Amino acid sequence: MTLRLLAVHAHPDDESSKGAATYAYYLDRGVEVMVVSCTGGERGSVLNESLEPRIWAERDMAGLRRVEMAAAQAAVGFQHRWLGYHDSGWIEPESGDPLPVNSFGAIPVEISAQPLVKLIREFRPQVLITYDENGGYPHPDHIRTHEVSLRAWELAADASAHPELGEAWSISKLYYDRTMNPARFEAVFDYLTRELPEHALLKTLTEMRGWVDGRPNLATVSIPAGAFFDVRDAALRAHASQVAPDHPFFFWPNDILQTAWPYEDYQLVQSRVEVTSTDPETDLFDGVEDEA
Repeated sequence: MTLRLLAVHAHPDDESSKGAATYAYYLDRGVEVMVVSCTGGERGSVLNESLEPRIWAERDMAGLRRVEMAAAQAAVGFQHRWLGYHDSGWIEPESGDPLPVNSFGAIPVEISAQPLVKLIREFRPQVLITYDENGGYPHPDHIRTHEVSLRAWELAADASAHPELGEAWSISKLYYDRTMNPARFEAVFDYLTRELPEHALLKTLTEMRGWVDGRPNLATVSIPAGAFFDVRDAALRAHASQVAPDHPFFFWPNDILQTAWPYEDYQLVQSRVEVTSTDPETDLFDGVEDEA
């Protein structure tokens, strides 16, 4: 039985900051992994002041981000597909400003889910990873990625829905990304406080802990992907327009992470197979092979 994992993300670079080590971990174990980018990131800003091809970014951000995505894909080794929609751009959640015409967030879910249904029926994954209802953070494209993913999860399994898109396929398990979970922050903070109280990261982490203060830890499975953190970082650095090479939000020292929290974390949201180890789970594919 061939195991397949499908991860659906909003923009190129999201796949590298949210799961790249997990993808490398499963690829190393013979699992087929496909990443879907719902948009091309066309409306993204340059977030790296040291970016060398700055003129290219200002002239053709869409083209540059495709090149960056190809480099990230090569660094990890996953399959990649573009869903084909245009970036909605960042809009303040409370502003009430309209989304750009024909952007991903402005297109009805029933329409934008269809190419994802087609991909699911072609790739036939047992595991789907996406974002929660808040999108991880409230970017319109992240929220729409959640909505499209859940609609495609339902439609792909329904033989009466869009038969022109291929034979129905029922994905076994649906997960939300929980990379930024409180347990991770606390584990690294406790390690630094105890072992390296003078480390510069401690100050940054103290501020970051405030972002997740009071949030419940919803992760149900921690994937031991620490051996692949360097692969993740290579993929992140490939998205040079979006990620400065020394940004403290992304690049915590891997020797510290591999000791304090060598995991990437996910929440099981729905399962169509019996999950035998739930306290906690140990594998995204738990229960899948038993159904073969």
